[in-house]
Amino acid sequence: MKLLKLKLHWQILIALVVAVILGYFVPSSARYLSWMGDLFLRGLKMVIIPLIFSSIVSGVTSIESGRSLGRIGLKTITYYIVTSLLAILTGLFLVNIIKPGVGVHLGFTETVTEVQGASGKLSDIFMRIVPENIVDTMARGEVLPVIFFAVLFGFFITRVQDHYRVKMTSFFEGFFEVMMKVTMFVIRFTPFGILGIVTREVAANADKLGDIAGSMAIYMITVFAGLLFHTVVTLPLIVRFIGKANPVKHFRNMATPLLTAFSTASSSATLPLTMEAVEHKSGVSNRISSFILPLGATINMDGTALYECVAAIFISQVYGIELTVTQQFIIVTTALLASIGAAGIPMAGLVMMTVVLTSVHLPLEGIGLILSVDLILDMSRTTVNVWSDTCGAVTIAKSEGETTKV
Repeated sequence: MKLLKLKLHWQILIALVVAVILGYFVPSSARYLSWMGDLFLRGLKMVIIPLIFSSIVSGVTSIESGRSLGRIGLKTITYYIVTSLLAILTGLFLVNIIKPGVGVHLGFTETVTEVQGASGKLSDIFMRIVPENIVDTMARGEVLPVIFFAVLFGFFITRVQDHYRVKMTSFFEGFFEVMMKVTMFVIRFTPFGILGIVTREVAANADKLGDIAGSMAIYMITVFAGLLFHTVVTLPLIVRFIGKANPVKHFRNMATPLLTAFSTASSSATLPLTMEAVEHKSGVSNRISSFILPLGATINMDGTALYECVAAIFISQVYGIELTVTQQFIIVTTALLASIGAAGIPMAGLVMMTVVLTSVHLPLEGIGLILSVDLILDMSRTTVNVWSDTCGAVTIAKSEGETTKV
């Protein structure tokens, strides 16, 4: 009973610790607990599309004027591009200084056939923004075109006659409130879901812990150092000096979504918790959060962008391929665009890595080098992605003159 009275983020933390212990020392327990993780993720996926659609439509209609929408949209996109670029440059600097791939001799034992089939052109990222069939797109869970359609739909609700505008606005505000109630019901089961997810993953990768601590340690340290710098230096400075807010207090408020992001490795799955924490704990209005956070969960991937840059150059170092300044610039640009196109789901950054490697003609087989250690890096970079989204919401809310709790 006392455990149930703890705050959600403490319940999640306890579930994480128990899951790691069970997964490592009693791997057979994963067989009996994994169903909770599967059921929890299905519940989150169930609410993602209707929550994103209703939140963006209600957010856009609450902005009211096209001029305000354009101003907030410009601020949002600018923030996303700048922070992602800063993250990439941080990774670029560290990987060139530390040189984790130089002198490394590893066996190319992992298969990459599943990832190879997912490679594509950068133009595809932009083409798939516009849906051919919005119902089919929603059914397949493609978030980016849903966001595009929702923005258009919400904007033109504000352009119809007042009689229809009031009814439609009221309907989507009510729709959003209902979806938040459903979402909060699912969120109550987060500790159980995380117990199932993490126990299974630890049990499945227990035999690789030696590899992680050995030959790939320097590579992992490089990625972690970049993510840590971006988390505790770059983003807090933006919140403090541009957003005029308290980054430490805001970080404490975000404990629940950040722990969930680390556990699920999915910024989209974490979105309901992120929205709840940003609105109710840090005090950002629904007008701002309902527009910025769903968009950020899809296109703002600071951690993923940093990881893709470091991993690509690490692979080139292992293969002994010298990259020119121009090629490294191409990696920076491609990592930025690929991170925008990456879905907010586990392993999405690894799939988009094929785009980055192809841009400078690096061997796709190099992805096999990093598969064995990608789990913990995926969890870490997703946490940075979500943290950046929340910092953006606070910063933009402050720039719009809102009074927040931080």
